[in-house]
Amino acid sequence: MKGFDTKFSDFTDYILGITKEIWEDRGISTLDNYYAEDIIVRSPTSIVVGNKSVIGATMATLAEFPDRRLLGEDVIWSGNPEKGMLSSHRILSTATHSGNGIYGEATGKKVIYRVIADCHAISNKINDEWLVRDQGAIVRQLGKSPEEYTRSLILAEGGPEKCLKPFSPEDDIKGPYKEMGNSDEWGVKYAAVLSDIMKSDFISIRKNYDRALVAEMPGGRTCYSYDGIDEFWMGLRSSFPDAKFEVHHTIGLDEKMLSPRSAIRWSLSGKHDGMGAFGKPTGADVYIMGISHAEFGPRGIRREFTVLDEVAIWKQILLHKGEI
Repeated sequence: MKGFDTKFSDFTDYILGITKEIWEDRGISTLDNYYAEDIIVRSPTSIVVGNKSVIGATMATLAEFPDRRLLGEDVIWSGNPEKGMLSSHRILSTATHSGNGIYGEATGKKVIYRVIADCHAISNKINDEWLVRDQGAIVRQLGKSPEEYTRSLILAEGGPEKCLKPFSPEDDIKGPYKEMGNSDEWGVKYAAVLSDIMKSDFISIRKNYDRALVAEMPGGRTCYSYDGIDEFWMGLRSSFPDAKFEVHHTIGLDEKMLSPRSAIRWSLSGKHDGMGAFGKPTGADVYIMGISHAEFGPRGIRREFTVLDEVAIWKQILLHKGEI
């Protein structure tokens, strides 16, 4: 781990270690050490630049969810310490909504949700990040639908003209990480499976997934076998039938004592012109940032995790409709 603190045994230990140190151990000031001063953080809801903005957002989240735990389920990585490394870090968060904040007045309700963060790190600092949080899971557990919550969020942020606009490729800033991952067979295979599904080849699910599949999907939903996975991808694709699907980053990894895994960062961009998971078509231009992880077994993909932000999608649709 050339250039990284020697207290970390490897890159996975680094990612898991700094996450716990920052969030659970309250070492928020260590963001000055672990995050580059000009870091770029992209999420479906916005793009921010600079570790000072990250520190502010971290404190706001902890004020609203003071007991938040970040359980690192997996770190799928590529690269090397000399040129830089990319982690796709899947986190299961548990928290209690104990404070007022972006999710409204404190409810005292407990929430469980996933986040996947793709981070580029070199010389002990993260300088480029793509982060997707399952806000649909959070708001449902707080008693609202994503559409209902998004309406209230737009109003709380000052209305359609003043509210924070979701991320779009036109807003992107080119960061230091310019790679596409690696060419490992498991990443290539999973990217091909998702691409086939986005071409409406839903037979691909039965060809490439284990019949005993367990999938953790947006909204905090757990799906079993072919039916659940088919329902999710069909509902998404049918809402945006002509949208362009792109794979932006691919990692495949086969490590000792673990199943072969893959991490894919992808997007859908196009019009909301179909019936599906997001209601009647509106013609809204929508950009969806998604990250998916897969674990392979002898009969195909046995576990899948996909995170996208339903609130960011609804925000684009509602702002287009102008009916808040």
